[in-house]
Amino acid sequence: MRKALIIGSGFSGLSTACFLAKAGYKVEVLEKNEGPGGRCRVWESEGFRFDMGPSWYWMPDVFERFFQQFGKKPGDYFTLKRLDPSYRVFFDQETWDIPAGTEALGQLLEKYERGAAEKLNLFLKEAKYKYETGMKNLVYKPGLHLSEFIDLDVVKGLFRLDLLKSMSQHIRKYFHHPKIIQLLEFPVLFLGAKPSETPALYSLMNYADIELGTWYPEGGMFRIVEGMYALAQDLGVAFRFGTEVQKVHSEGKQIKKVQTNQGMMDADIVISGADYHHMESKILEPSKRNYSEKYWESRTMAPSSLLFYLGLNKKVDGLLHHNLFFDADFDQHASDIYDTAKWPEDPLFYVSCTSKSDSTVAPEGMENLFVLIPLAPGLEDSEEMREKFYRVVMKRLESQLKQSLRDHVILKRSYAMKDFVNDYHSFKGNAYGLANTLRQTAILKPSLKNKKLDNLYYTGQLTVPGPGVPPSLISGEVVSKEIIHHHPIYSYE
Repeated sequence: MRKALIIGSGFSGLSTACFLAKAGYKVEVLEKNEGPGGRCRVWESEGFRFDMGPSWYWMPDVFERFFQQFGKKPGDYFTLKRLDPSYRVFFDQETWDIPAGTEALGQLLEKYERGAAEKLNLFLKEAKYKYETGMKNLVYKPGLHLSEFIDLDVVKGLFRLDLLKSMSQHIRKYFHHPKIIQLLEFPVLFLGAKPSETPALYSLMNYADIELGTWYPEGGMFRIVEGMYALAQDLGVAFRFGTEVQKVHSEGKQIKKVQTNQGMMDADIVISGADYHHMESKILEPSKRNYSEKYWESRTMAPSSLLFYLGLNKKVDGLLHHNLFFDADFDQHASDIYDTAKWPEDPLFYVSCTSKSDSTVAPEGMENLFVLIPLAPGLEDSEEMREKFYRVVMKRLESQLKQSLRDHVILKRSYAMKDFVNDYHSFKGNAYGLANTLRQTAILKPSLKNKKLDNLYYTGQLTVPGPGVPPSLISGEVVSKEIIHHHPIYSYE
């Protein structure tokens, strides 16, 4: 039986583990931290429970597809509820509650721009086409050869996919009101590039947002990890926590052994779900790397983040589960991330208050807040800067909500670039992987296959299909299919 070692137990590592174990491989997962989940960890203190990483449950069809392939469904592991309103947006002088569903959202937009409801239907019709075509013909592909994408549906619909038009241009073809434009541009801010530099293909994210909906797994996003971890164990996957990979030892074009802080391990196949750059620059010897440091420095990275986990000893009026604060200049903050790479002058930010939907995540009568500020990766990270932006954001939050908050914070933890590097070996402290620009899409992403070692593969947010929880599940499926095809199971004599 072939033995597959997977480095990292994030979503892509867990996904890979499940698919390979189902196919009959002997699978072991090596995780440097003390539990599964990678960036989707949980922090509990003084009765508060925080998801430390992903907080949006979008694209429910991807989760359903994943579990279905093992004869399961998401409901076997966690309970989902659709949020309605999906989220609240704070503009300078007003707030919008974004309702679940196209019809209700169209009615809201119509108040601000005549004909917006009809235009929204047309916009989402195109977005649905991109979503369905993209998922069928682009996303579930390994991106190793251009020939993978010579598909009749793709060729026929190439212009409808809008690969050469920007999101900014595409949205403005339909809408003119600046707040509507900001609302529709927001999903791509976290994809890693300005709307003016993101292909309009990614309006498929608007379809995911508006039509497929914003959901919440009761108990938090870590419930997904617990479900996948339980599934993997049922399939026979072994996990070694507190086990950090230090080097790999190869002979010719084959990795033979993996060196960890817990000793040496044999491997027939190695799949790295660790940070791609870290794997290349620290684990592999130079002659076995896919890419040079010059290559990595030339990549456009998605943002990093400054995060605050806050426990308050009172209920907070005026917040929903998800809250976007667009009460500052959207374009300026995007420029501070992608053009000048500096700490923002006046940041946009996001607040999650899961205790609005889930009474189990905070003590009775209290609230938990997760505050996220997108930042350029690679900035100097200091306690002084963290505190400065804590004051900036909390002052804005108090002003918008017209109530005192800082005096009621009884639990506080910050998390930023240094932590992403220390905990995940994250390149430049990024939080979301590579930016989804046209020059970093499909075959132009870092390859899921090592070009110099026949039995080394990569999975996760720095390779295909890209950043985010659903793409990570897909990444594990895609790399597993490649391994099963090229390394079929047989016994060594």
